[in-house]
Order: sequence, then C-alpha cells, then structure tokens
Amino acid sequence: MWPDIWNRWKRTSLRSFVSLFLVGVILSVAIASCGGGQNATTTNGSGASPVAASKQDVELTLVSFAVTKAAHDAIIPKFVEKWKQEHNQNVTFRPSYGGSGSQTRAVIDGLEADIVHLALALDVKRIEQAGLIQPGWEKEVANNGIVSKSVAALITREGNPKNIKTWDDLGKDGVQVITADPKTSGIARWNFLTLWNAAIQSGGGEEKALDFVTKVYTKNVPLLSKDAREATDAFFKQGQGDALINYENEILLASQQGQKVNYTIPSVNISIDNPIAVVDRNVDKHGTREVAQAFVEYLFTPEAQAEFARIGFRPVDEAKLQTKELADKYPKVERLASVADYGGWDAVQKKFFDDGAIFDQIQSKRR
Repeated sequence: MWPDIWNRWKRTSLRSFVSLFLVGVILSVAIASCGGGQNATTTNGSGASPVAASKQDVELTLVSFAVTKAAHDAIIPKFVEKWKQEHNQNVTFRPSYGGSGSQTRAVIDGLEADIVHLALALDVKRIEQAGLIQPGWEKEVANNGIVSKSVAALITREGNPKNIKTWDDLGKDGVQVITADPKTSGIARWNFLTLWNAAIQSGGGEEKALDFVTKVYTKNVPLLSKDAREATDAFFKQGQGDALINYENEILLASQQGQKVNYTIPSVNISIDNPIAVVDRNVDKHGTREVAQAFVEYLFTPEAQAEFARIGFRPVDEAKLQTKELADKYPKVERLASVADYGGWDAVQKKFFDDGAIFDQIQSKRR
C-alpha cells in the first residue's frame, strides 16, 4: 500500500511542479512583452533611469544663486510653454535661491538639483569633485558654460554725502561699506576680487592691495550678509551703510522696480561670469536629463538672453552690446579684468578664501 501511495504522491507533485513552472514562464513572457517599451528607452551607460519623455509630467529642481531669481521667474514660463508645444509634456520647476557657496554645499550634502546656476565656476567645480557632475561640463554648452554676466557696481546714498566715487574711496575713514560674506556668497568673492584688482591696477602691488582690503573689511564693513540679496536689503530697506557693492544687474532691477538708486560702474572693474551645468548623477537618477539639458541650452537662446538683459545681466555675447539700447543700459568698462588674470578660480580660492587664507587672516583682525 505505501509504495502505491508514494508513487501517486510523486506523480501529483510532479504535475503540480510542471504546472507552476509553465505558469511562471507565461507570466515572464507577458511581463517582458509589456516592459519592452521601457527596455528600448535610451539611457546612458551609467545605469540611468528612462528619460523623462516617457512621463506625462516632469519636475526639475533648479538651484541658483540669489540674484538670478527675477531672471528665472521670467524665463521659466517661456521654456515651459515651448516644451509643452513641442513635446506635449508638462514641466514644473522647483527653484531654490540663496548664496552660491551655501547652495553648492546644499547640493553636495544631498539637495538633488537637476541644474545648478551658480555665481562662479569654482562652485560648479566643487560639485564636480563631489562626483555629481562629470568633468567637461563647461564644454557641453555654449560660451564655456557661462550663461550670465555682470560687473560690480558702487552704490551710494542720495546726494552721495560721503563723496564716494571710486573703489579707493571705500578705504576712507568713516565710510561704512555693505557687502556679503565670501564664505557663503559667490558675489562676495567677486566683490573682494574687485577691490583687490582695483588696488593692483593702481600700481601699488600686492602689499598695497592687502593693506587696502584689510582696512575695508576690518574697519569699514559693519556686517557681512549671507548673500547679495540680503546685502541689498540691508542697504536699501534697513538703511545701513554709506556704500554698497553689488552686481550691476541687482541695481538695475531695483531701479526697474521704482527704487531710486545712485550708482556708478567704475572704469576699473572685473567681469563677473556665472556658469550653469546639468547635475549628471541627479538627472540620471530622476530620468530628467533630456529636459534639463534642453533648459540649459534654452538659456543661451536670444529669447532667454533678452530676459537676462532686461533684468540687468549683460549679454554673454558681447556683440549684442552693440545695439543702442543695450549700449545705453550697459556702459563700456574701460579696464575690465577677469578671474583668469589672477590664475583662475582654483588659484584665487587657495590664495584668498580657503580656510586660513588671506580673507580669514583679515577677518581675524576685525575690530
């Protein structure tokens, strides 16, 4: 009896196993067939998610420095409409604005930006060194990745009671200067370099330049704001300081908003170049590379550059300044230096802004 029972049990188990195996095969084929569209979707070699074109809606996180907000507020809706017309896909943006240094640290620490538009190339380089952006990002788009430009402006009170006309005047006794903190703000590093460059251009050499910036920052700067927007608010809304150093575009924007601004663009100045880049690791994770890259490229189009120029940024294409309207709005700077004149951002950062470098040494002397 037991042998018969055992044989019947084995035959039943075998039939059950075969049935389950066939069901599994059929399900596997069906799933593979349904998933064929995703398998055919183009991805890059790093194991990226399917491109955003497979989705009905796409969300992009744009991380930028504070004073670009007005420009992006004008440009983003134009891109969204254009993309919808061409791809029948809805794109929404989650923008984040703040000091360029703070924004850079936030991205490195986990803020999943798809795109970064920062105040200086060094900040993008830091994100690259953290493994989030692939080397060569500046070659992926036009103009070595520089999408917006400005120069430093010198703003004074109405009537200019302290008779401040040049960068040298910021070192005078009794003059209070408002600027942002180079440790958190990209524009503040540009401001510092502007003052250093002015001293160098006067023919005094590095010793004179060090004495000049030391006096300004230890005796004449009452506070260091977190970013350029806070510096602007401290000067205009809170009435602090006799002079403000800021982007020309920030001052033009304030003028457009009805604020009366007394300012000059000193003939000794520095080209403030702001880069943009796609954050490779994040767009591959989110499946947003196609849309993110398209937005970055759109920012270089005449339509987008016109919005930058309207808000107060100088066109990245210098030939565009030849129009009378732009020439009147953006006066030519006779002695315009660049960061390359000081060895590039790696050298500038090491010399001036690394921990224990010149700026920290100056700050240790603050009264």
